[in-house]
Amino acid sequence: MITYIIVAILLFGSYGAGSLAFQEFTQGNICPKILGIPACYIILACFIVPLIVHLFKFNNLLYFLATGLAWSIATYGSIMQIRGIIECPKTSGGTPMCFISFGIFTTLILLKSIEIAKSNTGL
Repeated sequence: MITYIIVAILLFGSYGAGSLAFQEFTQGNICPKILGIPACYIILACFIVPLIVHLFKFNNLLYFLATGLAWSIATYGSIMQIRGIIECPKTSGGTPMCFISFGIFTTLILLKSIEIAKSNTGL
Protein backbone atom coordinates (compact mmCIF):
# COMPACT_ATOMS: atom_id res chain seq x y z
CA MET A 1 0.00 0.00 0.00
CA ILE A 2 2.85 2.41 0.86
CA THR A 3 4.31 1.85 -2.61
CA TYR A 4 1.12 3.15 -4.26
CA ILE A 5 0.88 6.12 -1.92
CA ILE A 6 4.45 7.10 -2.79
CA VAL A 7 3.67 6.84 -6.53
CA ALA A 8 0.50 8.93 -6.11
CA ILE A 9 2.36 11.65 -4.20
CA LEU A 10 5.20 11.69 -6.75
CA LEU A 11 2.74 11.96 -9.65
CA PHE A 12 0.81 14.73 -7.88
CA GLY A 13 4.04 16.59 -7.13
CA SER A 14 5.34 16.15 -10.68
CA TYR A 15 2.12 17.62 -12.04
CA GLY A 16 2.25 20.61 -9.69
CA ALA A 17 5.95 21.28 -10.16
CA GLY A 18 5.60 20.73 -13.91
CA SER A 19 2.84 23.33 -14.12
CA LEU A 20 4.96 25.81 -12.17
CA ALA A 21 8.04 25.05 -14.29
CA PHE A 22 5.96 25.61 -17.45
CA GLN A 23 4.84 29.00 -16.12
CA GLU A 24 8.45 29.84 -15.31
CA PHE A 25 9.51 28.84 -18.82
CA THR A 26 6.76 30.80 -20.59
CA GLN A 27 6.47 33.87 -18.32
CA GLY A 28 9.74 34.00 -16.37
CA ASN A 29 10.47 35.19 -12.84
CA ILE A 30 7.92 32.90 -11.21
CA CYS A 31 10.37 30.85 -9.11
CA PRO A 32 13.32 31.92 -6.96
CA LYS A 33 16.70 31.05 -8.49
CA ILE A 34 19.34 28.74 -7.07
CA LEU A 35 22.72 29.29 -8.72
CA GLY A 36 20.84 30.91 -11.60
CA ILE A 37 18.49 27.93 -12.06
CA PRO A 38 14.78 28.38 -11.26
CA ALA A 39 14.03 26.34 -8.14
CA CYS A 40 10.89 24.90 -9.73
CA TYR A 41 13.02 23.18 -12.40
CA ILE A 42 15.13 21.57 -9.68
CA ILE A 43 12.06 20.53 -7.69
CA LEU A 44 10.47 19.02 -10.82
CA ALA A 45 13.61 16.92 -11.35
CA CYS A 46 13.46 15.97 -7.67
CA PHE A 47 9.98 14.51 -8.25
CA ILE A 48 10.78 12.76 -11.53
CA VAL A 49 14.02 11.08 -10.43
CA PRO A 50 12.48 9.44 -7.32
CA LEU A 51 9.44 8.41 -9.37
CA ILE A 52 11.67 6.57 -11.85
CA VAL A 53 13.82 5.10 -9.06
CA HIS A 54 10.73 3.97 -7.16
CA LEU A 55 8.90 2.48 -10.14
CA PHE A 56 11.90 0.62 -11.55
CA LYS A 57 13.34 -0.28 -8.13
CA PHE A 58 16.70 1.34 -8.77
CA ASN A 59 19.13 2.15 -5.97
CA ASN A 60 17.33 3.86 -3.10
CA LEU A 61 20.32 6.16 -2.65
CA LEU A 62 19.19 8.08 -5.76
CA TYR A 63 15.69 8.37 -4.29
CA PHE A 64 17.03 9.83 -1.06
CA LEU A 65 19.52 12.13 -2.80
CA ALA A 66 16.76 13.67 -4.92
CA THR A 67 14.14 13.91 -2.17
CA GLY A 68 16.79 15.10 0.30
CA LEU A 69 17.91 17.86 -2.07
CA ALA A 70 14.31 18.98 -2.58
CA TRP A 71 13.64 18.78 1.17
CA SER A 72 16.69 20.99 1.78
CA ILE A 73 15.53 23.53 -0.80
CA ALA A 74 11.98 23.52 0.61
CA THR A 75 13.29 23.92 4.16
CA TYR A 76 15.51 26.82 3.15
CA GLY A 77 12.69 28.40 1.12
CA SER A 78 10.22 28.03 3.99
CA ILE A 79 12.58 29.60 6.51
CA MET A 80 13.41 32.48 4.16
CA GLN A 81 9.69 32.95 3.36
CA ILE A 82 8.88 33.15 7.07
CA ARG A 83 11.71 35.64 7.61
CA GLY A 84 10.48 37.73 4.66
CA ILE A 85 13.75 37.42 2.73
CA ILE A 86 12.34 35.63 -0.32
CA GLU A 87 8.90 35.12 -1.81
CA CYS A 88 7.95 31.57 -2.72
CA PRO A 89 5.32 31.13 -5.44
CA LYS A 90 1.88 30.89 -3.83
CA THR A 91 -1.23 28.83 -4.46
CA SER A 92 -4.43 30.58 -5.49
CA GLY A 93 -5.33 30.51 -1.79
CA GLY A 94 -2.11 32.31 -0.85
CA THR A 95 -0.19 29.39 0.69
CA PRO A 96 3.53 29.51 -0.16
CA MET A 97 4.38 26.48 -2.27
CA CYS A 98 7.68 26.01 -0.43
CA PHE A 99 5.60 25.08 2.65
CA ILE A 100 3.73 22.50 0.60
CA SER A 101 6.97 21.13 -0.87
CA PHE A 102 8.42 20.82 2.61
CA GLY A 103 5.44 18.71 3.71
CA ILE A 104 5.42 16.58 0.57
CA PHE A 105 9.15 15.77 0.64
CA THR A 106 9.11 15.10 4.38
CA THR A 107 6.27 12.64 3.76
CA LEU A 108 8.07 11.00 0.82
CA ILE A 109 11.25 10.50 2.86
CA LEU A 110 9.32 9.05 5.81
CA LEU A 111 7.19 6.75 3.65
CA LYS A 112 10.20 5.37 1.76
CA SER A 113 12.03 4.81 5.05
CA ILE A 114 9.02 2.89 6.41
CA GLU A 115 8.75 0.89 3.20
CA ILE A 116 12.44 -0.10 3.36
CA ALA A 117 12.20 -0.97 7.07
CA LYS A 118 9.17 -3.17 6.43
CA SER A 119 10.87 -4.97 3.54
CA ASN A 120 13.97 -5.58 5.69
CA THR A 121 11.92 -7.08 8.53
CA GLY A 122 9.70 -9.14 6.25
CA LEU A 123 6.46 -7.43 7.32
